[in-house]
Amino acid sequence: MNEVEEIKSRLDIAEIIGQYVQLQKAGRTLKAPCPFHAEKTPSFVVSPERQSWHCFGACSTGGDVISFVMKREGMEFPEALRMLAEKAGVQLRERRSSPEQDKARQRLYAANEAAAGWYHQLLAGDAGREARDYLQRRGLDSETIEAFKLGFSLDDWHAAGEHLTTLGFSERELLGAGLLVEGERGAHDRFRGRLVFPIWDIKGRVAGFGARAMDDSQPKYLNTAQTPLFDKGGTLYALDRAQEAIRAESRAVVVEGYMDVIAAHQHGFRNVIAQMGTALTDRQVRILKRYTTDVVLALDSDQAGTQAMIRGHDVVIEAGGEDDRPVAVVNWRGLVTYQEAASVELRVAVLPEGKDPDDVIRADADSWRALIADARPVLDYRLDAASSAVDLDNPRGRSELVRDFLPLLGAVTDPVVRAHYLQRLSRLSQTGEEELSALLTRPQRAAKSAGAPQLAAKGDPREEFTLSLLLQHNSLRGDGLNMPETLFWDAQTRQILVLWKQHTEVNAVKDALPPELKGYFERLILRRLPISDAKEAAEAFADCQQKLKERRLRAEKQAMASQIADLQDQIGVSGLLDTSEQHVIERDTEIGKEIHRHGRSDDGVEPVETSVNGN
Repeated sequence: MNEVEEIKSRLDIAEIIGQYVQLQKAGRTLKAPCPFHAEKTPSFVVSPERQSWHCFGACSTGGDVISFVMKREGMEFPEALRMLAEKAGVQLRERRSSPEQDKARQRLYAANEAAAGWYHQLLAGDAGREARDYLQRRGLDSETIEAFKLGFSLDDWHAAGEHLTTLGFSERELLGAGLLVEGERGAHDRFRGRLVFPIWDIKGRVAGFGARAMDDSQPKYLNTAQTPLFDKGGTLYALDRAQEAIRAESRAVVVEGYMDVIAAHQHGFRNVIAQMGTALTDRQVRILKRYTTDVVLALDSDQAGTQAMIRGHDVVIEAGGEDDRPVAVVNWRGLVTYQEAASVELRVAVLPEGKDPDDVIRADADSWRALIADARPVLDYRLDAASSAVDLDNPRGRSELVRDFLPLLGAVTDPVVRAHYLQRLSRLSQTGEEELSALLTRPQRAAKSAGAPQLAAKGDPREEFTLSLLLQHNSLRGDGLNMPETLFWDAQTRQILVLWKQHTEVNAVKDALPPELKGYFERLILRRLPISDAKEAAEAFADCQQKLKERRLRAEKQAMASQIADLQDQIGVSGLLDTSEQHVIERDTEIGKEIHRHGRSDDGVEPVETSVNGN
């Protein structure tokens, strides 16, 4: 059993997915509204028996626990594997880079350092006058500007690229560092006409940049895109400077912007850091725990009340530029979850209306100290915010409060803490604690009733056979490129297929794989196949692909039958649904399309007929 298989064998897919959506029992499976698209009729199905998931609606895709985390958290395979390995208690092997890779990374760091130096020089010159005036209005002194190496980028498409090229950096290196981007004009400067903030990693190396527009250009703030050096979701601005103060004070204060951090440090509050233009991410929470268990979120009053932060349920959002990867953003439930799991005390300090941290600090430093000291636990803040947003004199308002707050309380495992907030919620909603407790535990009972998880298999045999065919027979490349990756439900085989499509040479595929998959890959390459020539290989591949399609259709038929039975239960109609009602369900599923096109699916699956009792 390799590391990937061991991780899957130790985790229950229903438990992992249940942290993101509320699953309800549906026969031998669990179902929920799909977390990847909006829908009214649940089309997202989890099979504890197979340890797999599938969306039979708009997504029309599925997979295992790793592929779910990849899609839900916006992660690549290695990131998702590391996250799940931590949950499963599996120690992954250390990755070792080659001397060539180390040298290439050092060149990227050198390019960033050179760019930071040039931007800093430009700020001091005539071109940077407007940016200097802005910094002066914000109250920054020259010593602080020098300490943070603030800079300015010329409003020119090629100035930075031309300057850095004269210093010996290639266009490829500048693209790799994120200083240049490809566009209709070819490779051009990413940052133009902006105030520039170098972003250091924990070792004090320039890993990327943030840049603020000096006019009405959008976006107002622009970050370096994802690069080998810069990971926005795993970076905290000024942590390299703040780490000692955070340890000394046993507290980290997280604010929203670069200027907020710099102003705080200038006035002696050196335990202040910033997120990268998004809500706090799960990796940032984990990073902070290395330094302190007391984390205060100093939120602007306007942002703290926005629907995205207060009522948002999505964990993955697009953050930053169009070429950035999605960042896993911790919503309120996520904050509570990490507070519980990581034993971190997360508290919220709300600033006065219309005030930034530097406004508060410059006006009265003691007020800032009091705000941070009086920060409230996440659940206290969240309950007060939720209750003030509804009419508690109205039954509907009280019901909305319960719906809004109870899912957050579901993340609390400490029985004393849970009882405290159930009591408070009971008083506010005028609902008995027993009724609230029953609502709170119902999803958990449904998940447990599905039975204990089966040990994950060593991989799907048909998927492995199909992949071995592709790896060992170059004649199949055209057919393989046209095969959807979503036909593979196992994250291992799907990841290898994706890389196989990207690289024409098998050795290049192996080099691109994470270390955890190299042994698995070797097994697929060396597997003995009962195939003697290209014709037999093509026939075997076509048969495998057809069988994988049939598997998907059978699963969709099963899910559709469950949906029809549920709808019949809701409307209380005996006998079959009428044609129009069945069509509404069928038309949104892949198998429904097959049924309506052919009257029966290609693999011989008959159109669904379901009675009221679901038999």
